[in-house]
Amino acid sequence: MSLFVAVQMDPIEHVNIDGDSTFVMGLAAQERGHKLFFYHTSRLTFRDGKVIARGAPMELRRERGNHFTLGAPETIELAKADVVLMRQDPPFDMSYITATHILEHIHPKTLVVNDPVEVRNAPEKLFVTKFAGLMPPTLITSDKAEILDFRAQHKDIIVKPLYGNGGAGVFHITPGDENLGSLLEMFTQLYREPVIVQRYLPEVRAGDKRIILIDGEPVGAINRVPQAGEARSNMHAGGKPMKSELTAREVEICKTLGPELKRRGMIFVGIDVIGDYLTEINVTSPTGLQEIARFDGTRPEMKIWDAIEARLGRK
Repeated sequence: MSLFVAVQMDPIEHVNIDGDSTFVMGLAAQERGHKLFFYHTSRLTFRDGKVIARGAPMELRRERGNHFTLGAPETIELAKADVVLMRQDPPFDMSYITATHILEHIHPKTLVVNDPVEVRNAPEKLFVTKFAGLMPPTLITSDKAEILDFRAQHKDIIVKPLYGNGGAGVFHITPGDENLGSLLEMFTQLYREPVIVQRYLPEVRAGDKRIILIDGEPVGAINRVPQAGEARSNMHAGGKPMKSELTAREVEICKTLGPELKRRGMIFVGIDVIGDYLTEINVTSPTGLQEIARFDGTRPEMKIWDAIEARLGRK
C-alpha cells in the first residue's frame, strides 16, 4: 500500500544525513512507495475543528549538500494523511506538549507515531520511574535540603534538568566539588521544573548503551563511550558510538518494558542503559538508527515501517 506520510520535524536543511534517524525513516518510506510531506511544528494549526499543516511535498536522497527537494508550498488537512511522524527534537516543553494536544484530535484515525497522548504522558526521565527496580537511586525535587541529603548519602552524583535532552545541562558533582550550591541557583534561574539527581554510575566510563525497541521488541543497540574528561556520553556531546550486543540484564529490562510500550502505542522507542540500570526511556524523537545500521549491517528503520504498515493493515 502507498501511504501519505506527513513528517513533523525540525528544518530539513539542517539534518545530518549520516546520523539523523528521521532522514533514514524518510528514505525507507520512499523505497516502499510512500509519499512524504514536510512541515515544521510552528506550522501546525488547529482551526475550526480541523488540524492543518503548512508545508510542502518532500523528496529525500543521500547526497551531501543536495539531500532534499521540496515541492510547492501548500496547506493540508492532517486528518487526510495516513501517518504523521512526530519527529521534532525536544526539549519537552509546553510547545511540544501543545503539539501533542493538537495531534490528539486526529489520532488514531490518522496514525501518529508515537501516540501523542502517550508521548505527553511519558517524559523520558519521569516515565522510567514507573518501572521499579530498573533505575539507579534517583531524586526528583526542587527542595535543596533533599538534594543535599541525597548527596550526603550517595557522595558522587549526577544533576540534570528534568526535561533536557542531548546531554545538555548534565553535571557530575564529585564528593569534593564545591559548586553544587551555585549550580542549583543557576538551575533555579533557568528552569521552573524540579531537577533530577541520580547516584553517579562509574560504569558510564565503559559506555551508555542506546537500545532501540520497535513495537516493544529490541532490534539493536550501540554503546556510546564518553570522551576523556567528559561525564556525558550522548553523541551530541561527543560520545563515540561502538558496536554492542545485549547483555542478559539488558534483555531482562527490554522484556519488562516491551509489553507496556506496545500497549501504549510506542512504536519507536530508544532506551538508555548504564551498567545494570535503566536511566531514560526516549519516546519523543529517538535516535540511533544509522549507527546501529553501520555496525550491524541491518536496517532497523524498515522494521519501523513494518510495524506502522501492520497497524494500518489491522485498521
